[in-house]
Amino acid sequence: MMGMSANLVVRGSVFLPESELMWRFSRSSGPGGQNVNTSDTQVELRFDLAATEALPAVWKDRALERLAGRLIDGAVVVRSSEHRSQWRNREAAAERLVAIIAEATAPPPKPRRPTKIPRGINERRLREKRARSDTKRSRTPKNWD
Repeated sequence: MMGMSANLVVRGSVFLPESELMWRFSRSSGPGGQNVNTSDTQVELRFDLAATEALPAVWKDRALERLAGRLIDGAVVVRSSEHRSQWRNREAAAERLVAIIAEATAPPPKPRRPTKIPRGINERRLREKRARSDTKRSRTPKNWD
């Protein structure tokens, strides 16, 4: 598992430095007994995508474009409160942030090159269609008189 004091690796040698991550903790809602009332287990992780220098310029532009609807003042915000411990919530939030950034910075898929249907396949399809039609036609009586 990734350590919380280390940088978060996005892909290859590109990483999000710990100094650019802003952590905030608050009390979680939901089950957890008396522990919920005393510990700040909910984690909010904020990464300022617009101001970062950690990502290559192409990746940053791509991520800003793809995450435009999700950004809050140029920052990606991830919350985690599904675990009862703050440490596990920190790990979950960090993993989610890395996944979001990695997906947003991935190169676009190669455009599909349309291919022509081979003539043999088309002829076979039409031949089978005619055969099926002949089979069905032979089942009906010719005269209903």
